[in-house]
Amino acid sequence: MHVPIGMVEVYGPSMAPTLDSGDQVLVHYGGRVRPGDVVVLRHPLQQDLLVVKRAAERRPGGWWVLGDNGFNESGDSEDYGVVPDELVLGVGRLRLRPPAPGQTSLAARASWLARAVRPLFPDPSASSRLRAR
Repeated sequence: MHVPIGMVEVYGPSMAPTLDSGDQVLVHYGGRVRPGDVVVLRHPLQQDLLVVKRAAERRPGGWWVLGDNGFNESGDSEDYGVVPDELVLGVGRLRLRPPAPGQTSLAARASWLARAVRPLFPDPSASSRLRAR
């Protein structure tokens, strides 16, 4: 059985602190989306642009998505509404943080390695954050 996976790179601060600009996300394309999952989607108004957001809530017609950074105007469903199911491409499973420039010592590399790869767990608070807005 072939599981379609791929990597996408995060640009911008909309998913901080979960994801930083420059992080890589391992994506399970076609994976079952659950509330709280990090998802990769085609921007509803600019479909050649891929976007990484949090699936906050299932709604009629698709998913309401939010950025994790509440202090950033993140360009999410607050701007473009419900994202149709066919535009939600996959679920983020792992975050890979690249090493910082200059991390050449063995201790620095070991420290980076201990923090570089993290699973992306669903955040059930996304729905409650939506209600608090």
